[in-house]
Amino acid sequence: MSELRQAVEDLQDPRDAQGLVDVQQLEAEQEGAASPRYPCSSSVSSSYSAGAESLRQGAELSMMADLVSFLLLKYHRKQPTTRAEMLSILREYQDHFPAVFSQASECMQLVFGVDVKEVDPKEHLYILVPTLGLTCDGMQGGEQSMPKNGLLVILLGVIVLGGGGVPEEEVWGALGVMGVYPGREHFIYGEPRELITKAWVQEGYLEYRQVANSDPARHEFLWGPRAHAETSKLQVLEHLFRLNSEGPISFPSLSEEAVSNEEEGA
Repeated sequence: MSELRQAVEDLQDPRDAQGLVDVQQLEAEQEGAASPRYPCSSSVSSSYSAGAESLRQGAELSMMADLVSFLLLKYHRKQPTTRAEMLSILREYQDHFPAVFSQASECMQLVFGVDVKEVDPKEHLYILVPTLGLTCDGMQGGEQSMPKNGLLVILLGVIVLGGGGVPEEEVWGALGVMGVYPGREHFIYGEPRELITKAWVQEGYLEYRQVANSDPARHEFLWGPRAHAETSKLQVLEHLFRLNSEGPISFPSLSEEAVSNEEEGA
C-alpha cells in the first residue's frame, strides 16, 4: 500500500510545506543572529506556531494514511475491527485518534466508497460496508487491489444531476476534476474507460449507448438495472449533498424532481 500512502500524503495543503520552510528559515536566522539580546517578534512567534501546526497536520496525515491502509485490508478480508486495533496502528500518537479516525473514515467513503460503521458502541466494534449498499467492490485482484465504489457513486450522481442520461464527454469532463481521465491509468481505479464502459456495463450498473441519430456517433451514460435495484436516485443525491455539507433544501427543485422520479418508479 505504499502507493496509497504516498497518494494520501500528496493531498496535503501546499501551505503545510510552506510552513515547514518557514520554520527552517527561522532556525537559520536564529543561528546566524548577531546578538541574542533581541526578543522574538510577534511575527516570528506566529511563524513558529504556523510551522508547528503544519508539522502536526503532516503527522496526522501520515497516520491517517496508515489507518486507511489497515481499514482497506480489513475490508478486503471482510473482517470487523475495533477501536483498540486502530489505536495500535497509531502507536505513540493515540491522543490523535479522534481526528485521524474522522479523516480516515471520510477518505474511505469519498475515495473508496466504503463506510466505517460502529455496530457495538460498548465494545467499539466497527464493520466496513459498501456505501449505499452497492455490492460491486472491485477488489477481485487480490489484497493489493482497491475498492472502486467511490468512483461509481460519483458517476451515478453525475448521471442523476445530468437528468438521467449524460453525454460521454460531459462525464469525462466531470471525472477529470478528480484526476480520472480516459486512457490514463489511475492508481486506484485502473484504466477508467475499461472500468466504466465495459466492466460496470457488463455488471449492470451502467448503460452505455449511442445517442440516437448522432453523426458522427456519440454515446451517453445512464443508470443500469443493477444500480436501480441496489440504490435509488434520491439516496445518491442525499449522499452527495451530505458529502458537500449541504442539504436537499439548498437544491429544492432538484430534490423535488428526484422525489417525483422515485414515486413514478423512474
